[in-house]
Amino acid sequence: MPHEVVMKSRESLEITGVKEVESFDNEEFLLETSMGFLSIRGNQLHIKNLDVHEGVISIEGKVDDLVYVDAAGEKSKGFLGKLFK
Repeated sequence: MPHEVVMKSRESLEITGVKEVESFDNEEFLLETSMGFLSIRGNQLHIKNLDVHEGVISIEGKVDDLVYVDAAGEKSKGFLGKLFK
């Protein structure tokens, strides 16, 4: 299942490749995607549209943070995190 994240003006997200919505509230969403778990944090977040058959979710609100989380629940390290161990 292809996975894409499209963000417009930090106020609108459309995400494909969503397998499951693990949890959500107005400050954080945790999604299981075909590329791993994705944590979305912000303010006044809410679901605009959800299509479970197609694996597509649209989220609106102020987006502050998008982070992929590994299976052990730790944030994955980016390039700089690996560089400065």
